[in-house]
Amino acid sequence: MPELTSSYVDSLAPNAAAMKNGQGLVRKKSFTELHQSDGGELLFGKCAGSGKTPYECSADFITPESPVFRCSCPSRQFPCKHALGLLYAFVEGQTFSPAPVPEDIAGKREKAEKREENKAKAAAEGEPAKPKKVNKSALKKKISAQLEGLDLLEKLVLSFVRSGLSTLDRSAAKTVQEQVKQLGNYYLSGAQIELRRFSILMFSGKDQEQNYTYAVEQLTRLHAFIKKGRAYLLARSEDPELALDHESTIDEWLGHAWQLSELKEYGLVKEGGELLQLAFYSFDDTARQEFVDLGYWLDLTAEGGEIRRTLNYRPYKAAKLMREDDSFFEIAVVPQVYTYPGDMNARIRFEALTPRPVQAADIERAAAQAHRSYADVIKKVKNQIKNPLSDKLPVLLLHAASLGITESGQYVITDESGSQLVLADIPSLPQGTVHLLPFLPANAQMDSYILVMFEHNLDQGRLTAQPLTVIKDDEVIRLLY
Repeated sequence: MPELTSSYVDSLAPNAAAMKNGQGLVRKKSFTELHQSDGGELLFGKCAGSGKTPYECSADFITPESPVFRCSCPSRQFPCKHALGLLYAFVEGQTFSPAPVPEDIAGKREKAEKREENKAKAAAEGEPAKPKKVNKSALKKKISAQLEGLDLLEKLVLSFVRSGLSTLDRSAAKTVQEQVKQLGNYYLSGAQIELRRFSILMFSGKDQEQNYTYAVEQLTRLHAFIKKGRAYLLARSEDPELALDHESTIDEWLGHAWQLSELKEYGLVKEGGELLQLAFYSFDDTARQEFVDLGYWLDLTAEGGEIRRTLNYRPYKAAKLMREDDSFFEIAVVPQVYTYPGDMNARIRFEALTPRPVQAADIERAAAQAHRSYADVIKKVKNQIKNPLSDKLPVLLLHAASLGITESGQYVITDESGSQLVLADIPSLPQGTVHLLPFLPANAQMDSYILVMFEHNLDQGRLTAQPLTVIKDDEVIRLLY
């Protein structure tokens, strides 16, 4: 069983409410029985509920990186508050008496083990997986619909460009809303989100003139997608067997949801990884109509210093039933790391993890991957943002030879060659962080490592960099939370 800590148990909770309720069960002493198997890998017990019969709950760590939670309660959350309470009780040092594994759990273990044996046997026989058959007729109809949708979107975008943004009125707002709905029917969910983002910029009730620059950029983004999407779809229509584009995000823009099996097929999976989360925050993306949990991670076993992202989308209608991601303060040891197509800060995903405490050697490995030349960093960032379909908020880990403040009151970091980078808050983040810099330890002002998010300020025509996290010695100081 992995070393259980409160941080790790928090990460297992589906949401903050389940976390709070699980801790509440421990405080109220609701557990009437607490047991641990002889091997130590199974925790189980009974917890008083609203009825006469207590709920039977368990946490099975027979596979440490992928624990199994069971409970007799009717909750639709997973793990439920009773299973979480069981773990919190263990973390707090409550007494778990030794007991044999219950028969029902032993039976479920046996069935699970048999399933794994069958999978291993099939893999050992060396039979190649059957290639997924392409329904050419269905694909042709879908592509035809998508091309039709792109034509409609192009007419709308060009009409806005010809008439000018200042002429857009309530009638135009209604037209955009109707087009947003129609794009869903044309299997263009990515374009649907970006057109809704344009609508929010132009018709949100705020001063439109302040958003004109960003609205124009959004139209440029849509136009670039139309051109690239059309060329890609025409190529696929001529060759239905053509592989998905596993190097760019065009398929995602066209509404494709990547499956782990597909990522594995295209070699986008890495065996083993040790991930250190450097920043995390959640926000409400009104264009997607989803809550988004976003984490930035560094793989300590990889090279190149590339910061990767985890993204957890929770649609408004189902948010209460979906698990929320949260900050993770330990090292996530994962058996497999899947990487989605993309450029800088590509999205990653892992299905299981084993936590371990962060050690001094981990911080050293993270520091060794930091970028040390700001000239090279600026070039890298500019190459990223000049692509209309790329992520416009790249994140990099930088080495700062010094962190100081200029006579004009601006915070700057300086690299080893003397090049400087001004730090400032960017509009895209939910909160500022620069005002927290004066509270950093004095030793963090020299030879530190700073996680920075860049944004191109279109009105001022320059890059803005906001600090997210500062690493100094064995401390990881998060400014954004």
